[in-house]
Amino acid sequence: MRFCGLNKTTLLDYPSRVACTVFLGGCNFRCPYCQNKDLILHPQDFETFSEEDVLSHLQKRAGILTGICITGGEPTIHKDLPDFAEKCKALGYFVKLDTNGTNPDMLKDLYEKKLIDYVAMDIKSGPSEYMSASGLTKSPLPMKKITESVRFLMNETDPARFDYEFRTTVVKGLHTARSFEEIADWIKGAPHYYLQSYEESPGVLQPEAGLGAFSKEELLSFALQIRERIPNVQIRGV
Repeated sequence: MRFCGLNKTTLLDYPSRVACTVFLGGCNFRCPYCQNKDLILHPQDFETFSEEDVLSHLQKRAGILTGICITGGEPTIHKDLPDFAEKCKALGYFVKLDTNGTNPDMLKDLYEKKLIDYVAMDIKSGPSEYMSASGLTKSPLPMKKITESVRFLMNETDPARFDYEFRTTVVKGLHTARSFEEIADWIKGAPHYYLQSYEESPGVLQPEAGLGAFSKEELLSFALQIRERIPNVQIRGV
């Protein structure tokens, strides 16, 4: 597993916890608005951290840090992710996973082994617009697996198993009011849904696509539009 980045302390990435964040290289999506272009296209070019480096940091900061956020890229493309999560849990840490939901089998495996405490799953767009939002113009869209992950997270038979949220990076040029109508129907009743404002940066995957950010007022209007079906919808990044 290639650790391409380590944020040693964060108050933002893991709700209600002081945590560190590790960034894993590689991704099976090519979202045009992704701000980690080099991380997903050229992970081999990063100065990497070893697993021992990360675990040593967790050991040294035990008692100050209580959580670790595993993000990417897409962490679930790495087969040894459960082994790493198990080592983090053995050190007493709460584990948060950021994912695009394309590997529901790994999500279930992590859950069954009690290796995750929080999942943040990206909802790229409404189902009819997922292809363009995920940038998979040449690869088949694994929509069935994504939907399987949504259903797994929303399973109410064991509500105490772990916390989770859905989130969408809202991008002018990709999303419209119709996008959020579809999303609201799809994840109706979700406990936490966040609309995240798109930010332009030098690391954007497709800067030539002419994408942009909605205003705070526009984001609030999207939130209001879907609040009846998803009462706890909030905005981030503005």
